[in-house]
Amino acid sequence: MATELLGKSKEELRGYFAGLGEPGYRAAQVYHALYAERKFSFAEMSNLPAELRARLSEEARITLPEITRRYVSQDGSVRYLFALAPEEEKGAARAASVEAVFMPSEGRQTICISTQAGCAVDCRFCLTAQLGLIRNLTAGEIVAQVLVALEEHKAQLAPQTNVVLMGQGEPLLNYDAVMGAVRILLDQQGVGLSPRHVSLSTSGIVPGIERLAQEKVRPRLAISLNASNDEQRDALMPINRKYPLAMLMEACEKYPLRKWEHLMFEYVLLGGVNDAPEDARRLVRLLAKVKAKVNLIPWNPGELPYREPAPSRVNEFHSILLAKGVPVFVRYSRGRDVMAACGQLALVEIAGAGVEVEG
Repeated sequence: MATELLGKSKEELRGYFAGLGEPGYRAAQVYHALYAERKFSFAEMSNLPAELRARLSEEARITLPEITRRYVSQDGSVRYLFALAPEEEKGAARAASVEAVFMPSEGRQTICISTQAGCAVDCRFCLTAQLGLIRNLTAGEIVAQVLVALEEHKAQLAPQTNVVLMGQGEPLLNYDAVMGAVRILLDQQGVGLSPRHVSLSTSGIVPGIERLAQEKVRPRLAISLNASNDEQRDALMPINRKYPLAMLMEACEKYPLRKWEHLMFEYVLLGGVNDAPEDARRLVRLLAKVKAKVNLIPWNPGELPYREPAPSRVNEFHSILLAKGVPVFVRYSRGRDVMAACGQLALVEIAGAGVEVEG
């Protein structure tokens, strides 16, 4: 079976080329071609000898996910529906589909990517949870979502690229593959992104947070909090029963922040559930020992028994945090009209909403 090269680190490529009897610099050439130049066929890698390109075409492969649909929002965001390679090609449990979202804005573009097909964490307000966990993604499948989005929009890319690991899945439950992908994204000889511009969002997997704290190369960490006490969080996020708030906040307090860094907390505001002034005041107390920044996210509609918060509630919640000195921002999600917003990624196929284009 041909060897998959997409997702391999420099060290892994070096080992592969050593096995072919090739010098080490061939690994660096292929690594740069894949991740910095986004060349996805060996024929395009003109810095390699023709004989080696022919051999790689026979013995190796570069597998990109297939774009089966693009849903284009009125705000310019694009939701990609990707079909992943079937199990006989990937050695995975089964074939799967995932989503990524490309969001252009002035001076930058943000790419929201998935780390698992589906999700096992079962947050009650998130449509992705309805899928359950289908399978983990490989490092190559995670990186590929960024590479494909960048290549598709290369003619109009802004200077700054942000990547958020906030699509389908819980990143810290697919730790090794996620960090393999993150290292490639943050390597200046690879995709070349800044750690300031790559964020990983977790529902609060405490062992994963503790492990991430030890990494020399790591993204910014965001905690999907969404509640200010255990009773409330147990009801919204069952993972809280395994890693309750006291345990989670202890890990957050110990987490080593870089000089420029805040620990980000995401708080999805659910109308009449967690958006009251007393919720805001409890949240302030909960975050008292952490250098925190809060993103308030008004809930995005879906076929779930929740409702959007009233604008007055959002404003009041924001004002309470701000008055107590907590850096806080209200983040209105992009791509809501094509089910591309936070909590909406559930492989929904939409007819007549936005612009639908087959791959």
